[in-house]
Amino acid sequence: MVTDYTAMSILDAPEEEEEVVVANPRISVAEASETYGKFVIGPLDPGYGVTLGNPLRRVLYNSLSGVAITWVKIEGTLHEYSNIDNVKEEVSEILLNVKNLRLRTESESVGQLRLATRGEGKITAGDITPSSEITIVNTDQHIATLDSPDAELNMVLNVDYGKGYKVADSSEGHPIGVIPIDAVFTPVRKVNYTINQTRVGQRTDFEELHFEVWTDGSKYPVEAVIEAANILVNQFFLFTKAEDAQEGSDGVSMDIPAEHYNMTVEELELSSRTLNCLKRAALNRVGEVMEKSKSELLEIRNFGEKSYRELYEKFRELEILPDNLDPELNAGQEEQIAETNPEIEVDEG
Repeated sequence: MVTDYTAMSILDAPEEEEEVVVANPRISVAEASETYGKFVIGPLDPGYGVTLGNPLRRVLYNSLSGVAITWVKIEGTLHEYSNIDNVKEEVSEILLNVKNLRLRTESESVGQLRLATRGEGKITAGDITPSSEITIVNTDQHIATLDSPDAELNMVLNVDYGKGYKVADSSEGHPIGVIPIDAVFTPVRKVNYTINQTRVGQRTDFEELHFEVWTDGSKYPVEAVIEAANILVNQFFLFTKAEDAQEGSDGVSMDIPAEHYNMTVEELELSSRTLNCLKRAALNRVGEVMEKSKSELLEIRNFGEKSYRELYEKFRELEILPDNLDPELNAGQEEQIAETNPEIEVDEG
């Protein structure tokens, strides 16, 4: 009898442990301009390319905010079917030109722009009176053509803040002479993404997300992507507090807006002493601070009653007092806080 020791040694040999490869995704900006951006994110675990790309694409198209012109008032004109003396275009065509104006603002500012011209020539967006709050991106946008030295064109353009696309509604009860127009608030013109395979170590099934965004210039592509990502983060954030939402839970209230919960402690504009205490305790966001009880906060080195009262005041100003706020401070120390800061009103009852 012949024994096959070779076969036995192969079968009995211990299996080699499979190498554990962990993706460490990063984002890079491959191309960037005022109206186009290309972003590369990877390496991603299998399936995460579409998991990230699809919702980000949908939010970019539908949920970004911006400013746009919502109605126009033209001197001497009552409705969009009118004609203006010595102006080549009909009012309806002028409204279409105005609709194509792209506006940029650093805040949620709303207001009105004015155009007052006289004399023969072509009128563009660059002829609109400048505003300190609102910038016209496409100043070369044609508005109208005046064909006589005696021609005049005087307009008021109302600017509103919103998101997506708003259809003009003539039933809103506007005064006579005010003509509503469709408003394009979203800055995004096109979004495209592709998913490529990439190698990490010996594995070749990781993914790389290539994400392209085109805007109208009222927001830069990188700004649009950041805003869209923050919208998604704030929506998914609710699921992280699911345990606190259970009946009888002592967790943080779900009524606290995610944008406040995710604020950095620097944004609270605290004193240097209080801020440094929180940073040393690795409490970098408002939500992390709010999840701590008073006793836990007072255990932080150099963090005393004065620092705690300062936090309380900041939370009151933001109207985000947490449910786990120490009752002793609610009752016994509000009077002291009000005396120190008379501008802060103390609720009675």
